[in-house]
Amino acid sequence: MEAAQTALWVVIMLVVVALAFDFMNGFHDAANSIATVVSTGVLRPATAVLFAAFFNFVAIFVFHLSVAATVGKGIVQPGVVDTHVVFGALIGAITWNVITWYYGIPSSSSHALIGGIVGAVMAKAGASALIAPGILKTVIFILVSPTLGFLLGSLMMVLVSNVFRRATPSKVDRWFRRLQLVSAGAYSLGHGGNDAQKTIGIIWMLLIATGYMGANETAPPTWVVVSCYVAIAVGTMFGGWRIVRTMGQKITKLKPVGGFCAETGGAITLFMATAAGIPVSTTHTITGAIVGVGSTQRASAVRWGVAGNIVWAWVFTIPASAFVAALAYWFSLKVF
Repeated sequence: MEAAQTALWVVIMLVVVALAFDFMNGFHDAANSIATVVSTGVLRPATAVLFAAFFNFVAIFVFHLSVAATVGKGIVQPGVVDTHVVFGALIGAITWNVITWYYGIPSSSSHALIGGIVGAVMAKAGASALIAPGILKTVIFILVSPTLGFLLGSLMMVLVSNVFRRATPSKVDRWFRRLQLVSAGAYSLGHGGNDAQKTIGIIWMLLIATGYMGANETAPPTWVVVSCYVAIAVGTMFGGWRIVRTMGQKITKLKPVGGFCAETGGAITLFMATAAGIPVSTTHTITGAIVGVGSTQRASAVRWGVAGNIVWAWVFTIPASAFVAALAYWFSLKVF
């Protein structure tokens, strides 16, 4: 009886840690949703975070749990995951998020979590315990999502420039200040839909591993879904202001028309990835879209040094979080 109670408390503790990660995900990635709309002056920061948080939560009614299924069942072989693995994965992801937030680096919470899972599982059972297709499509989209964001953002900018070439700058600015509310809402919807599901996936994985759910069940409990969407929305409300400055102005100077094009290109990318069940980085996506918008003006409009530093953070995210997760897994075995 005592053993069962202890096991239950361990599960509850890990669920709380997972929701804390989800909160941090919203806090860390708020910049992705609001940086463009704040930097262009369309919304004040306090209004922008409430706006983004609302659409983060509304995503619960829009998207199927395809991404959650990939994270929960499509990355690790059945029977490998235990509470130590989940603990290691979450500590690895949270540690990397805190470091990159502190230095204002727009890294990927999504890939930090995937890296954490990979590191903890490899520490326990080696690479053979991983499901190659699930890992592969996640890794491939490290390149695909920013590239697609870049292409769609730049194409949107070229299209809009041609359509409105005879309009006065003041008229264009007035129109796109309104339209950017639509694009920012769509991007926040995509952000909530993809990112909240990653935490749903790891809690789903935990419940299966501890016997509180069957491996053949097709969806996690409703309380898991609702609590994860609430956590990411609340995290977004607090905002990651260090990263907002990097995303909104340090990469390239944005006007409302550029913000609209970047957010629209990013939103389309996120919608497609979420429908396909692929956990992608909202950070990678919007960064690619912002660079695409800036590059249509002139190459010098993009601060390539800042963009380069961001790319290096992307490269190190999975291995760095995997390394910390492996250490956390071994620590968990010794202590618990």
